[in-house]
Amino acid sequence: MDSPGNEPDPRFTLANERTFLTWLSTSLALSAGGVAMAAVSEEVFVPWMRTLLALTLVCLSAMSAAMAYPRWRRVQRALRSAAPLPPPAIAPLLGYGVAAVAVLAMILILLGR
Repeated sequence: MDSPGNEPDPRFTLANERTFLTWLSTSLALSAGGVAMAAVSEEVFVPWMRTLLALTLVCLSAMSAAMAYPRWRRVQRALRSAAPLPPPAIAPLLGYGVAAVAVLAMILILLGR
């Protein structure tokens, strides 16, 4: 990384890399969940709701993957300049998005469709 500042403690750099990989793992899990939701039988969920849930999960997956590297760079830059770490901007979106999908799926399961 060619940003100014001092080389941070390697433990912090490695922790930042682990966080980056975790965002990518989360993205893969969301994508797999979206594909699994799309493959659910028509008797389980209403088709348009199944598609909506699948698209929501896949969109959250794409956003998680797309924002992982810029976040890694911002954190690395903050570590090099001893500045406060930036907040994870996508965390609220992922949290609320996954919660919305879970609540909708739970309602559909309880209603039998």
